[in-house]
Amino acid sequence: MASISTTPDETPEEPTEEESALETARRQLQHAAGHLDIDQHIVERLKHPKKVHEVTVPIERENGDVEVYTGYRAQHDSVRGPFKGGLRYHPEVTREECVGLGMWMTWKCAVMDIPFGGAKGGIAVNPKDLTADEKEQLTRRFTDEIRSVIGPTKDIPAPDMGTDPQTMAWLMDAYSMQEGETIPGVVTGKPPIVGGSKGRDGAPGRSVAIITREVIDYYDKDIKETDVAIQGYGSVGSNAAHLLDDWGANVVAVSDVNGGVYDTNGLDTHAIPSHHEEPEAVMGHEAPETVSNEELLELDVDVVIPAAIGNVLTADNANDVAADIIIEGANGPTTTAASEIFAELDIPVIPDILANAGGVTVSYFEWLQDINRRSWSLERVNDELETEMLAAWSDVREEFDTRDVTWRDAAYIVALSRIAEAHETRGLWP
Repeated sequence: MASISTTPDETPEEPTEEESALETARRQLQHAAGHLDIDQHIVERLKHPKKVHEVTVPIERENGDVEVYTGYRAQHDSVRGPFKGGLRYHPEVTREECVGLGMWMTWKCAVMDIPFGGAKGGIAVNPKDLTADEKEQLTRRFTDEIRSVIGPTKDIPAPDMGTDPQTMAWLMDAYSMQEGETIPGVVTGKPPIVGGSKGRDGAPGRSVAIITREVIDYYDKDIKETDVAIQGYGSVGSNAAHLLDDWGANVVAVSDVNGGVYDTNGLDTHAIPSHHEEPEAVMGHEAPETVSNEELLELDVDVVIPAAIGNVLTADNANDVAADIIIEGANGPTTTAASEIFAELDIPVIPDILANAGGVTVSYFEWLQDINRRSWSLERVNDELETEMLAAWSDVREEFDTRDVTWRDAAYIVALSRIAEAHETRGLWP
């Protein structure tokens, strides 16, 4: 992948390992644009968010102290529909991170051909430091602060790092109380009892598994003879592991924040509690060997799936990756420098905006169910997700087969083509 500046004068510069989500997203946008005949003014517009909302969120702690937190909602692009994206509670949430992740959501929605634009938000807070009541108070106050800029036809938040279905239920209730009517479509990822969709929690992992299965077949491998290592055993990693295990793949290693277990004969993934079921339980599973998270990424396997955090595949370890295929389960696990090395080594990297797009896809299904006040069965949700993932895979594969590009470029080409066409069709307000 060529190094292209994100500055207006387009002066080339070398990527750094510390580049932010925003810098990475801009580089990927510019690189994909180089393969398309589109108006560069549209590309320039897409480098910037439409709006970024920053609010202060004061709450009274149970000890009587008042704490003031900072919250953000970055709305990147809405040319194809309402803004859509997660809401995270994490100490390192920043304005720039929200903008970069919001851009990724724009590409993800477009590559899946979902009529949403991208957004991302969060509060700079460690949710583990809050009691349940304090977290609810924080959520309700934040909802009130951003109420005017969210809504089922404006911007639809969803769970992300540090938030969960209960958080979304509080947000929906706070919004609905102020609007004077129940509006379940304001958020997705809610519990089904209040308008959530069956299958939403497991959807990102399911999509990772579906795409992994298709990629294995594309490269003429037998899934029953394929060794898979998965970093991260939360919702994405555990659900992907279970499905791949069920389909016959040999899942030889999985890990959580403390490290991982490794068995060349294959692990019984269903016997290992996910992070949701029992936090940090992976290392308690009996296995012949243990590995660190860094060592797991360098195991000699057919497929490695980084499904935990971003920036784990870097220039420092890219040359040590022994896997034949990389499937991005996490958001942004591969730095620009690592992507360039993998391209030189001819190691295919299937990008996050395709592989883990099951979450936003089932969020779209949930939104449809809320708008129409009619719920779907789990079987229908999973069938519809399979259909959508295979359609997106086909579109990306066609670009990959037609052009001399990486898989990441192919996915961005699909996404950017749709976004650019929408911008050209709608035009620019004078």
